[in-house]
Amino acid sequence: MVMHVCHYQQVCQWIRKFMNGFSSVTDSPRPGHAHRVVTLEPIAAVEGIVKEDRRVTVNVIAAHLDMSHGSTHHIVHDVLQFYKVWVPRQLTAELKERRVDACQEI
Repeated sequence: MVMHVCHYQQVCQWIRKFMNGFSSVTDSPRPGHAHRVVTLEPIAAVEGIVKEDRRVTVNVIAAHLDMSHGSTHHIVHDVLQFYKVWVPRQLTAELKERRVDACQEI
């Protein structure tokens, strides 16, 4: 059984804060990455580019729209839910015959 315990310094810090009148137990905002804001314009632009050329990469879309790679990736994969789809290549008659021969040998 794993026990999760706070460090002694953390508990002392909380006690000092509560003694000084701080009563909120929720986390305060921290500096760092800004929240991702996605509007309809970039979504529509990305969707148009992808529908025009399905083989386009996220880097090409990001460069074309002057967006970050992360924002573009978020729109393509999370918002529009576009993913790579494996499509079998078309076999020539000779390749099909080789496969049939190989299967029959087994």
